[in-house]
Amino acid sequence: MGVLERELAYHEKLYSGFAQVHFARPAVRALRRHMVRRILRSTHAAPSSRVLSLGCGIGDTELLLAPHVADLVGVDLSPAAIRQARADAARMGIANARFEQGSSAPGPFDVIIAVFFLHHLSDDALQELPGAVKKLLVPGGALYSLDPSRRRLSGAVGRRLVPRLMKRYQTPDERELDPEATASLFRRAGFRVRLATYDFLSSPLAGLCPGWRSGYRAARALDDAILLAPPLRRAGSNFEIIATA
Repeated sequence: MGVLERELAYHEKLYSGFAQVHFARPAVRALRRHMVRRILRSTHAAPSSRVLSLGCGIGDTELLLAPHVADLVGVDLSPAAIRQARADAARMGIANARFEQGSSAPGPFDVIIAVFFLHHLSDDALQELPGAVKKLLVPGGALYSLDPSRRRLSGAVGRRLVPRLMKRYQTPDERELDPEATASLFRRAGFRVRLATYDFLSSPLAGLCPGWRSGYRAARALDDAILLAPPLRRAGSNFEIIATA
C-alpha cells in the first residue's frame, strides 16, 4: 500500500465519526474562525473571489469562509469527507460552496487554500504542487497554506511527554515540513512568497483540549504576543506560506 492509499484509508476512518464530533467542539471552532480571518487578510480574498480549497476534509473551515467570497470549491479524495461537507452545506443553507471528490477542479481561481494539507503529500507530489497551483490561479492570485513546522517546540515536547496522544492525531505518512525549504518550492515556480509563523500553543491546545474555548483564546493571545519577538518565531508550531502568482 502506497502513501496515497494509506492516507485515504486513514481519513476515511477519521471522517466516519470522530472528525465530525471533534471539529464541532468550541476550541476547534474558534481556531477555524481565526484561520478564516487570517486567510481573508493574507490573500485579500473579496466578495468577488473564486476560491479553491485543497484537501478540504469535511469543510469546517470552508463553510466559515464561503459567506465572505463569491464561490468556493472544496476538493478531497475522501468520499466520507465530501458526503459530510455537502450535508453540512445543505443544512447551513450555504449555496455558494460545493464539494467534489478529487484532487483539483477547473480554474481559474483568485485564491487557493491548503490548510494542513501539504504535509500529507509525498515528496514527489509536494515538488509538483506549486507548478500545478500556478496554472489554476489568475495573474496576481494567491495561495495560502498552513502546515506544521519541523522546528516546532510543541512537537518536540509532545513527543517526549505524550507520544501516544501525538500519534493519535497523525497519519503514518504525514510529517513536519521545513518552512524555508517548502517556501523555496513556490519561489522556484515563479511565486512571490511570504513566510510567516502562525502560532505556538493555540492550535496544539485546541487539538488536545477541543472543549476548552477560553483556554484556546488565552493561548492565542499569548501566541500573538510571542510572535512579536522575531528570535522565537523559528520554534513556532505551524507556518504559513502566502504565495502570489
